[in-house]
Amino acid sequence: MKIIVCVSLVPDTTTKIKISDSKKSIDEAGVSFVINPYDEFAVEEAVQLKEKNGGDVTAISFGTDKYKEAIKKAFQMGADTGILIKSDEAFDSFTVAKNLADAIKELNPDIILFGKQSIDFDGSQIPSMVGELLNIPSVNVVTKLEINGDKATAEREIEGGKEIIEAKLPVIIGTQKGINNPRYPNLKSIMASKSKLIAEKPPTYTGNKSEVTEMHLPRAKSKGKILSDGAASVPELVKLLREEAKVV
Repeated sequence: MKIIVCVSLVPDTTTKIKISDSKKSIDEAGVSFVINPYDEFAVEEAVQLKEKNGGDVTAISFGTDKYKEAIKKAFQMGADTGILIKSDEAFDSFTVAKNLADAIKELNPDIILFGKQSIDFDGSQIPSMVGELLNIPSVNVVTKLEINGDKATAEREIEGGKEIIEAKLPVIIGTQKGINNPRYPNLKSIMASKSKLIAEKPPTYTGNKSEVTEMHLPRAKSKGKILSDGAASVPELVKLLREEAKVV
């Protein structure tokens, strides 16, 4: 089985984010980056599929040199080969999807795995975009996956319940928390990962469809008010809702 897992690098959730002077990106000074947490579920699922069905796992990322760190983490978890589509320019979701689709098409895989979304942009767009560009089925927010021959059965979360979808391979799967428990790399796998090479490719597409015009941090929450006189506080509450909150 030929398996591809797409991984990205994101700011650690514990990092305090600052906006750069250009107001079009974050200030990366002092920011620690990690593999996207949802991508860890995708890597683990890819390695489990390899262990069960045989084959190999290729980790692919799009971005600058530092994105190799996401591929290296995939190596430590059990991926076999890595490809970095290297770009030093600003990019949007379509640019990422187009470059990933072009690279994936050359490899002709049986299954392509993503995290359901990246925690920096939170767009949940790329798995579906890649599926559309490759004209293959795409199922996102998957919490359970079974492969039987050339058929994939995926259970995914929907509002108020679950949905089961069947699709023929090749298929794109976006993984959600609960599909597995990502393994912690042991010393042996960490040492083995150091000998695995990451191939570099130039981007095939650089024409962004969207542009960041300005970024800003959310406004700080105002101090709350407590009205403690029971029913007697209703007139004051209505006044505050009308004049300050402006919701009535």
